[in-house]
Amino acid sequence: MSARTAAFLTAYDALLARWPVPVETHTVRTPHGTTRINACGPRDGRPLVLLHGGGATSTMWFANVAAWTAAGHRVLALDLIGDPGRSVHDGVAPTDVPGLLGWLDAVLDRLDVPRADFCGHSYGGWIALEYALHAPERVGRLALLDPTQCFAGFRPGYLLRALPLFLPRRDASRARSYLDWETGGGPRLDAGWREVYALGYADFPAARVITGPRPGPDRLRTLTTPTLALFAEHSRTHRAAQVAEAARRALPEATVAVLPGLSHHNLPMAGAPEVNPRLTAFLAAART
Repeated sequence: MSARTAAFLTAYDALLARWPVPVETHTVRTPHGTTRINACGPRDGRPLVLLHGGGATSTMWFANVAAWTAAGHRVLALDLIGDPGRSVHDGVAPTDVPGLLGWLDAVLDRLDVPRADFCGHSYGGWIALEYALHAPERVGRLALLDPTQCFAGFRPGYLLRALPLFLPRRDASRARSYLDWETGGGPRLDAGWREVYALGYADFPAARVITGPRPGPDRLRTLTTPTLALFAEHSRTHRAAQVAEAARRALPEATVAVLPGLSHHNLPMAGAPEVNPRLTAFLAAART
């Protein structure tokens, strides 16, 4: 194990140790590789699958899991295959959207979870939406936290700023600089998570991000899954008010809101006082 890998895993484990509830770690084998799941909450609770944003790892949910497990959910936080984290790329990695969705099918099958609620942040939001369109019978409720490439594209200025992240030389300081720019820096960006992101970026080889075209209006009209979409007012990935309006037009039955004072990357963490009760109430509606 390289020194960089050891530093990343140490930072990962340190952040996971901060989760305020007992965590069970599981791994499941799929044809695409070995997937790490950080699970918590009652084993007989309603399953809630959490999909993190690109590079964020499943440790990012430290500010959310206590509220959601207290509400009776069995939280299953996945490390995306092919992304920094504790999932191991020891299979045939998915190379397209059907392969990525097939990986999720396989993980749920191995966990013996026929149906779950889903919550995804950023890129994880796009995956969650695509999965709900792919397998609606397996998704009870769908929560999207500042999702990207779901209802609108990226701001051109954001793409220019993010471009250096894709250069061959991967340096942790470049990732820290990017996060500080997007969030405005300061105490609202958790220092421990910032380090996990930066070290993971520097250690893991660059992989081609599996993505596809945004789902068009005709596809979105087929979505029958109850949906909550929360956007960060100061997100630099897109213009929140415009994207929220696009989400309302595309999914008129969805609950859509823009949360003030938050950026794209710190929405689940710094925004936990607003995000947690909103998601808890949204998921609880399924029981009434």
